[in-house]
Amino acid sequence: MSLVIETSGLSRVYKSYQKKEGIWNSVQGFWNRQHVVKKALTDVNLRIESGQIIGLVGANGAGKTTLLKILSGLITPSSGEAKVLGFRPWERKSEYLKRISILLGQKNQLWWDLSPLDSYSLLARIYDLDLKKARLRVQELATLLRCDHVLETQLRRLSLGERMKMELIGALLHEPEVLFLDEPTIGLDIVAQTTIREFLQKYVENKGPTVILTSHYMDDIAKLAHQLLLISQGSIVYNGTVEQFTKKSEAKQLLTFRFTDELSSQVRIGNEFILSPGQKEYSLKVSGQQLPTLLSEITHLGALQELKIEESDFEDVIRCFLEKESRVF
Repeated sequence: MSLVIETSGLSRVYKSYQKKEGIWNSVQGFWNRQHVVKKALTDVNLRIESGQIIGLVGANGAGKTTLLKILSGLITPSSGEAKVLGFRPWERKSEYLKRISILLGQKNQLWWDLSPLDSYSLLARIYDLDLKKARLRVQELATLLRCDHVLETQLRRLSLGERMKMELIGALLHEPEVLFLDEPTIGLDIVAQTTIREFLQKYVENKGPTVILTSHYMDDIAKLAHQLLLISQGSIVYNGTVEQFTKKSEAKQLLTFRFTDELSSQVRIGNEFILSPGQKEYSLKVSGQQLPTLLSEITHLGALQELKIEESDFEDVIRCFLEKESRVF
């Protein structure tokens, strides 16, 4: 594998004008402006190799989209350096732009009143592609996404799921080596999400592009990502695999147990949990550190019919992380 993306001390600061309500405050703003400084990214250092899907996760406002926009060349960093495919993205050289693509889930790149086929024809000319090969590629991608029956329909007449598939085809038309996907499955039903997820997995396996993917659907990240990046308040706080993150997390495990007979009196276990009398079955959310002590105490309370420990899934782990991050704000 070769190094595709490398950043060093990458930072981005936004400065916005803050104005109170009213005409007089608007007039005062001409000579007495108040500004708010927001650090969107702070000292981001990354090294990403080719052929991987990178899952980028963080709360709203954590800096995910800002990072993608800098790496794709849409905005310039306030400080630091970045190289993608050997280029500085914000210089926006045509040699670089022809080798990357960015898809923003809440913005259209295709033309609203044209059919997707007409839009692809325009994109093919923009990227200096052979028109015949471009048409064949559109047909191939549409078949894989199971949407070839709507290629001649105006974009505005398509459902959200169909439009997103059309946008994805447009983003892949010139066979980019690096693909930035910002919430590609946002608002889609479960069938459309699954179709796009399966398509991306097969496409990366066959074509080998490097993909940075942001999503609030944790199944997208858990099932697709080779590497996980967690971003909090503009800084990367975790860089590793999904499995390693799940093991290190503080997410709770679900401990379920059932006694042969009902408890006759209230019992406190682990100095934190209380088991009410008159029941046989109990469920507790516990940490990995609490588990050994609790198991020892439970087995001494009576004969057990059933004991089950369920590991936290990735979505629970990420939810805990995002809840903590949101409380910081």
